[in-house]
Amino acid sequence: MLRLVVSIVSHGHGALVQQLLYQLAQLSASSVARVVVTHNIPEPALREPANGWPFQLEIVWNAAPLGFGANHNRALRDAAEPFVCVLNPDVALLPSQEPFEALMQAAMAAGVGCAYPRQLDAEGREQDYERELPTLPALWRRRVLRQPQRAVDWVNAACIVMPVSVWRLVGGFDDAYFMYCEDVDLCLRLRIAGLKLQKAQAQVLHVGQRASRKQWRHLQWHVRSLLRLWCSDAYRRGRSLSKNSNQTRRE
Repeated sequence: MLRLVVSIVSHGHGALVQQLLYQLAQLSASSVARVVVTHNIPEPALREPANGWPFQLEIVWNAAPLGFGANHNRALRDAAEPFVCVLNPDVALLPSQEPFEALMQAAMAAGVGCAYPRQLDAEGREQDYERELPTLPALWRRRVLRQPQRAVDWVNAACIVMPVSVWRLVGGFDDAYFMYCEDVDLCLRLRIAGLKLQKAQAQVLHVGQRASRKQWRHLQWHVRSLLRLWCSDAYRRGRSLSKNSNQTRRE
């Protein structure tokens, strides 16, 4: 039986995490072997159901906040399960739909580095989780012109599943990104390694808060991460991959 370890980082998202844990227990007990919840800031403890959890639950309390990638790297560092899953606290499972079996099946296919589900908003509309490389023209088309994405160079890490062997191969996330763009960097490094990003026959609800559009601190983090990304070797090599794949599509 295929099973995975799930990493969830809470930054004051206790109520959402509690609901997500109940959903995992109800729908995904056969797929989830272990869940690691990292509390990045102080918040009330999670409540355990009377009959306990059907998976092993590990709770980590940070003495000081860490970045998105650093938290997940620590949670998954000693993973012994065949698959690892990075899961946002603002993701919810849809009733009667267990996504992880399909995600693991997709992740274990030859040449796949990362599997991901369709992400729906509260109204059931598909979100823009598949994105092209964030060049300045691409960001202008997406944010200002509201045009659809022209390629799938990366996917957001709200819900991704990877074989543990692949996770170790690429070294997980780059801790240098405190928040934002760590998923871009991870996907680029997977593709540079010759591995694919594979959409699975699965879907989840994701009500993203888009904090970088509302809070000045998050906008600063976003800009700093973009600058780091644009100066990175992964970005330079990723641009070459995108140009080659676009050329292939035109031919």
